[in-house]
Amino acid sequence: MRALIIVDVQNDFCEGGSLAVAGGAAVARSISSLLSSSGHGYDHVVATKDYHVDPGAHFAEHPDYAHSWPKHCVVGTSGADFHPDLAVAPIEATFHKGAHAAAYSGFEGTDDTGTSLAAWLREHDVDQVDVVGIATDYCVRATAADAAANGFDTRVLLGLTAGVSPGTTAEAITSLHDAGVDVTAA
Repeated sequence: MRALIIVDVQNDFCEGGSLAVAGGAAVARSISSLLSSSGHGYDHVVATKDYHVDPGAHFAEHPDYAHSWPKHCVVGTSGADFHPDLAVAPIEATFHKGAHAAAYSGFEGTDDTGTSLAAWLREHDVDQVDVVGIATDYCVRATAADAAANGFDTRVLLGLTAGVSPGTTAEAITSLHDAGVDVTAA
């Protein structure tokens, strides 16, 4: 069984958001286009959200943009919502991460019942995952690396991701290859 994991396609990470990544809105539209096809090939579709209450030093008035960031994806704000161009009807479960600490990987999150992403995927007999979303060099990278570490056959579909910067995106691609993740343009 193959699942699509949509990572953090939220308003704050798209153009106009507090931590916008160039191309974020286009990623939302492209993922929606993929999912509108009846033959998209996914048995399950899940998503992750940055979902901060008080993540401590993860938020900073003067962020370093490596370990600290401006406020983003705060619970109860529109910035934490999925981008309006993302088709949410196919999403079976959403995994929230980072309430009280920095969290980059979707595997650090849980759904509304407290089930972890790894447990949910196993309960649904998933053994292969494709990872898409924002940002290629941070949360997509961490989620894909953890998927592989958890034993899932993992691909990152670069054409359905947006990265913060070319340099860190290139580093992420190399790191993912080294972790056994298939990184493809599709």
